[in-house]
Amino acid sequence: MFHNSVLLHECIEGLAIKPDGIYVDATFGGGGHSAEILRVLKGGKVLAFDQDEDAMKNKIGDDRLIMINNNFRYLRNFLKLYKALPVDGILADLGISSYQIDSPDRGFSTRFDGALDMRMNQARKLSAREVVNGYDEEKLSALLYQYGEIKNAAKIAKLIATARKLKQIQTTAELKEVLMPAAERGKENKFFARVFQALRIEVNQELDALKEFLIQACEVLRQNGRLVVISYHSLEDKLVKNYLRSGNFYGLIEKDFYGNPLVGMRLINKRPIVPGDEEIRLNSRARSARLRIAEKI
Repeated sequence: MFHNSVLLHECIEGLAIKPDGIYVDATFGGGGHSAEILRVLKGGKVLAFDQDEDAMKNKIGDDRLIMINNNFRYLRNFLKLYKALPVDGILADLGISSYQIDSPDRGFSTRFDGALDMRMNQARKLSAREVVNGYDEEKLSALLYQYGEIKNAAKIAKLIATARKLKQIQTTAELKEVLMPAAERGKENKFFARVFQALRIEVNQELDALKEFLIQACEVLRQNGRLVVISYHSLEDKLVKNYLRSGNFYGLIEKDFYGNPLVGMRLINKRPIVPGDEEIRLNSRARSARLRIAEKI
């Protein structure tokens, strides 16, 4: 398997699995979550999504597992295709897998030199190289500020625009070298992580895909079905929290004529569940994980 599944016990407990239920693993990755769902199931089935072709190599030898090599933003369409509506539970472990981070050629890691790629789906045309070398300075500044939550985004965009006039920026090491003057001393790793996060979100349209997924997830769940979502940064977590709480991405609960809340989900945990010290020690990726669980009303 590619990586240790984050908050595995808590996710399975949150799904409240029925022995013969239909479940969705929206982010198959190394297959850890799917394997545990299958272990608990007595019959039923699991439909597992992953847009990364490499994840398909981790397929588990179980007839109850259906692998779907596509983005979870197409959740509803594929569940219709496989006549799997409605479902009893959906799990999504957002972000990138340890395998993707640890593969230098994918360009996700700030630790290794590799091509400026960052595509989760290698069939997509837009890569981080096109963003860095092709977006105008204003557009670069906007995405770094919005998706990386970087205050000096305009300065960073200026550094990139100036450097690429001399030659295109092709690798992660070249990008880090260009941006080093903007990194705060002693906090370089955190700075580069935010820059890479912004580029990755833009390349993969991650926030748009997440919104589409959340809307569809609420629709395809049967009554009392569970939605379990792990997020890794504040942009993701805010969207998840707001949608589960209010049924929209602004967090404002609308009411009907009689004053009843117009919400489709009931929160199981008011506050996010976070990993313990031991899990973080064994898997550093878990450090920023936030787990939220909701049930369809």
